[in-house]
Amino acid sequence: MREVVHLACGECKRRNYTTTKDRKKQSGRIELKKFCPFCRKAVAHREAK
Repeated sequence: MREVVHLACGECKRRNYTTTKDRKKQSGRIELKKFCPFCRKAVAHREAK
């Protein structure tokens, strides 16, 4: 079963993206490098609560 998670920018802490993850395979927090429209650059986005 997949779960919807929100990704927050590492610099400005705003929640910009949503994605899904499989809790059985991925137990930790997801971290992806994505474009932040507020910072106007590609920054690491981390899974937020």
